[in-house]
Amino acid sequence: MSLYTKAARDRRGELARRARLWTEAEWFSAAAVCAIAVNATLLGVETYAGFADRWEAHLKLLEHVLLGLFTVEILLRAASHADRPGAFFRNPWNLFDMVVVGCAFLPFLSENTTVLRLLRMARVVRTARFLPQLRIILTAIGKSVPGAVSFLLVGALLLYMYAMLGWACFAADDPEHYGSLGRAALTLFVLMTLDGLGDAVHAGLQISPWSIVYYASYVLLSSFLMVNLLIGVVIDSLEQARALDARRKSPRPPADPAVASARELRERIAAAREGLDDLERLLTLVPAQPEKADAQQGP
Repeated sequence: MSLYTKAARDRRGELARRARLWTEAEWFSAAAVCAIAVNATLLGVETYAGFADRWEAHLKLLEHVLLGLFTVEILLRAASHADRPGAFFRNPWNLFDMVVVGCAFLPFLSENTTVLRLLRMARVVRTARFLPQLRIILTAIGKSVPGAVSFLLVGALLLYMYAMLGWACFAADDPEHYGSLGRAALTLFVLMTLDGLGDAVHAGLQISPWSIVYYASYVLLSSFLMVNLLIGVVIDSLEQARALDARRKSPRPPADPAVASARELRERIAAAREGLDDLERLLTLVPAQPEKADAQQGP
C-alpha cells in the first residue's frame, strides 16, 4: 500500500470519527426531531390562507433554513461513513433521506408547488428514523405487504363467490342491492363492516328463510375469520421487525480470516507444547527404571 493511499485512508477514518461524534450524540437526534416537528407545523400553518399571505416572506425563510438543516444532517451522516461508504448506501433510511432532501434542489421539482409540498410532507416520515418503536411499526408494515396481498386475493375471491351467489338468489326480488355482480359486491363489501347488517337480514328473511344461512356464513368468514387472519399477519410481521431491529442493535462482528488463522495457530502451538511436556515427563521416568533395578541387584 502506497503512502498516499494510506494517508487518504487515515484522513477518511479521522473524518468519519469526527462526524460520528456529532451524529451519535443524543442532542443531534433531538435537534433533528425538533426540525421535523417545525417542518410539520409549518405545513399546517400554510393551509391558513390569510396567515400564509401575511407572513409569506418569513415562512419561506424558515423553509429555507429547515432545508439547510436537513442538508447538513445528511452530509454529516454521509461523512460518518467516509471510511465505509458502502454501509451508508445499504441503509434504506439514508437513501430515503437523500431522495426527500435532494429532490428539493431539483429545478423542475422545486418550481412545482404541489410536488414540493408533498416532498416536505415526506420529511415528516423521517421521524421514524429517530423513534425506535415507530421504526419497528413501519418495518412491520413493509414486511406485512406480501401477507396482506395474499389476504386481499382470498378476500376478493370470497367476495366474488358470495356476490355471484347473492345475485343468483336475490336479483329478482332485490335488484337495488343484488341486480348485478357489481351491486352485489358493493353491498357485501359494506356488510363486511357490519354496517346495515340488521336491515339486510330483515330484507332477506322476507325473500327466503334460508337467507339467514347466507348472511351468517358470509359475516362469519369475512368479518371474523378474515379479519383475524389479517391481524395474525400483522402481528407476525411485527415480531419479525422487532427481531430484525434487535439484530441491528447488537450485530455480530464479521469473522476476520487473519484473526481466525492466528487463533487456530495459537491453539495448535499450545497443544504441541502440552505434547512436548508429556513426552519430556515420560522420558525422565524411563531411565529411572534400570537404575532402580541395578540398585536392587547390588551386594
